[in-house]
Amino acid sequence: MGRAFQVRAASMAATAAKKTKIYSRFGKEIYMAAKGGIPDPEMNLNLKRVIDKAKAAQVPADIIKRNIERAKGSNTEAYLENRYEGFGPAGSTIIIDTLTDNSNRTLAEIRACFNKAKMNLGKAGCVSYLYDNVGILSFVGDLEEVLDILMMAEVDVIDVETEDDGYITIYVNPTDLFKSKDAIEEAKGEIEFIILETRMLPQETVTLTEEEDITHFKRVLTLLDDVDDVQNVYHNVENIDEH
Repeated sequence: MGRAFQVRAASMAATAAKKTKIYSRFGKEIYMAAKGGIPDPEMNLNLKRVIDKAKAAQVPADIIKRNIERAKGSNTEAYLENRYEGFGPAGSTIIIDTLTDNSNRTLAEIRACFNKAKMNLGKAGCVSYLYDNVGILSFVGDLEEVLDILMMAEVDVIDVETEDDGYITIYVNPTDLFKSKDAIEEAKGEIEFIILETRMLPQETVTLTEEEDITHFKRVLTLLDDVDDVQNVYHNVENIDEH
């Protein structure tokens, strides 16, 4: 199975707690996009794109609406984007993206997660060069037809994957994510995207074999999931979901 299948399967198998985390994540992004411009997706392209991503992640409409309405009020809450990178056992690496209203608090919480899992928090850029930042679109469709559409739209396709269940996954430059979406929907009508996002993908993966290493890595993921400010976590461990 391809990496897109793994991403899609993990998304579809999300627990109620995981979904709550996803809703919170997109709630912040929608609020910030609406607060940073006109709180109307028809007049605010950035807001429209965040909403498109949220819909692909199955965020309920009432959560989208609620955070747009929140941005219309007198609330002056603001969030900063931060990225943290670190090392785990046996060549494992991890990247954490956060959206926070208190960077000092978030750093302390991230550092505590690493310490408890006996992992090392590194400096900015210490592992991100080992990852590729890509835009991902996954949906049911005909690969040749879609590639023709993207070629006509002058989209540089990095990679493609097909699955037996009819899903195709297209990897593009992050700046071409919505250019690709718009071109496909202009040609084929509205599409139900299962994945519509930018993501850091490791150039190489590792497999943890020692039980202690697996335990530590799973612990850091669990601890990070409990940090409200964490938006996304990327890592290069191939077999962590098998345990």
